[in-house]
Amino acid sequence: MMQVQTSKGITQIPLSDIALLLVESTQVVITSQLISKLAEQGCKVIFVDNKYNPITETVNYYAPKCNYQNLLVQLHWDETLKQRLWTKVVWLKMNNQLNVLKNYHLPTEKVEQEINKLEFNDVSNREAVVAREYFQELFGAKFVRQDEGDTINAALNYGYSILLSSFNRSIVQNGYQTYLGIHHSSVANQFNLGSDLMEPFRPFVDYWVASQKLGEFTPDVRYGLVELLSLQIKYDGKTTLLANAIDLFTKECLSYLSKNIDELESVMGFVTEVPNDAIADNV
Repeated sequence: MMQVQTSKGITQIPLSDIALLLVESTQVVITSQLISKLAEQGCKVIFVDNKYNPITETVNYYAPKCNYQNLLVQLHWDETLKQRLWTKVVWLKMNNQLNVLKNYHLPTEKVEQEINKLEFNDVSNREAVVAREYFQELFGAKFVRQDEGDTINAALNYGYSILLSSFNRSIVQNGYQTYLGIHHSSVANQFNLGSDLMEPFRPFVDYWVASQKLGEFTPDVRYGLVELLSLQIKYDGKTTLLANAIDLFTKECLSYLSKNIDELESVMGFVTEVPNDAIADNV
């Protein structure tokens, strides 16, 4: 049981109800016993810096299902399968970006033209070209994606960090290592695989951020981004929570790479409306 003490009183939360814990202030005091118990439950704990940007997360020494056999399988994933999956990942991402623009009744012609140019393994890097056109349509012609700066970028980066942590958790729970990706391969990034698989889910963060009239990067904004994990989306023809879709998508991709299934079937998309509880009030 996790006990949370604030000025309003004490709240107790069962550890089994926690998949991800975001410590959103440097003033929070958390015990090593709680961190240890959360690790045993496979729960990710994310810490922020003085600007409220996620800066680090917990990584267990011993994942529940990781073993030497899984590591050997992952080390020998077929190169063609990795490239085929990356092509599907990029296609899903770009189509979800297209859906975002359609939901906001924004021009889509340039993005659609670039999507149609997608090649195997995205050798011509349509992902980057579409991203540039997409963000300028969504947030204005002067908008530039960057790690720091304005409120919109801060909100996007915060949301992406939550997505990445959720994917990392799901990868480890399925018994695989986050270091070994299918496209990302930076020696400085211990979450290469999570960075790969999260790509189609980034537009869900974009969609929410674009729906807000952002002034400052307030606690309400951060709370809304965390609550995005409860957003309802379409996955494989069924309505489910974003957090559940992350787990389903991760499991399917890993099974495909490990040759446990022959094809990738799932297609993600938006429901017609964002639930009210996924939108932060008074932002």
